[in-house]
Amino acid sequence: MPNETLLTAQPRLAFLAAPTPEAQAAREALVALHGDVPPAEADVLIALGGDGFMLQTLHRHATLCKPVYGMKLGTVGFLMNHQRMESLVERLHAAEPAVLRPLEMIVQSESGATVGSLAYNEVSLLRQTRQAAHVRIDLNGQTRLDELICDGVLVCTPAGSTAYNFSAHGPILPLGANVMALTPIAAFRPRRWRGAVLKADTEVRFTVLDPLKRPVSATADSHEVRDAVEVTIRESRDRTVTLLFDPEHNLEERMLAEQFTSG
Repeated sequence: MPNETLLTAQPRLAFLAAPTPEAQAAREALVALHGDVPPAEADVLIALGGDGFMLQTLHRHATLCKPVYGMKLGTVGFLMNHQRMESLVERLHAAEPAVLRPLEMIVQSESGATVGSLAYNEVSLLRQTRQAAHVRIDLNGQTRLDELICDGVLVCTPAGSTAYNFSAHGPILPLGANVMALTPIAAFRPRRWRGAVLKADTEVRFTVLDPLKRPVSATADSHEVRDAVEVTIRESRDRTVTLLFDPEHNLEERMLAEQFTSG
């Protein structure tokens, strides 16, 4: 359905660009056409770059509760619309919203520190040395896997299921399905375990076994915490972000098409 969040014929726009020359040049051209306001005063945030810059924008400005419309001016743009300088306001009025709910990560580190972060794509655990990681997996307080021996393991949102999760042979999840994926990365034992699809309200807890000999890092999108001992992950209950997509380029259709590509 068309986006209902734009209240005026000429919405106030905040243009945010990646540091690349291409993105900066596009920002200058768009600001000359449409003006520019600070993000806190904008009706819509316009993110110019790739998926990495979109994730930075979401982390930096999510508390403003502003819809974000991305245009691809980077190397990866699954979360972005095609770059076109013309008819931006008309595109915004016709755009379709995709509401995303991030994951909350809480890490207990070997030093005793507790670190929290949000992930719009995934939370991943990775071995820090040549030693394979040994990890116990609990779901809602119940141990489901006593020991996973692996290079790592991740939990992803539906929006993030086409990213690192897909590269690790995890499933693509439909938006709005209220599920998340738990996917091992190069599992050695159990060798045939391929992960699980979990209800979105599941609390996942990873306990790192022998963390001194086999240290593990935990990363929420790009925020890494080294020497993790215990990592708890749950879907956020009070945080959402809204991305806007051109009707022919909406996220749900792109995720469906990704499942039928052979490239």
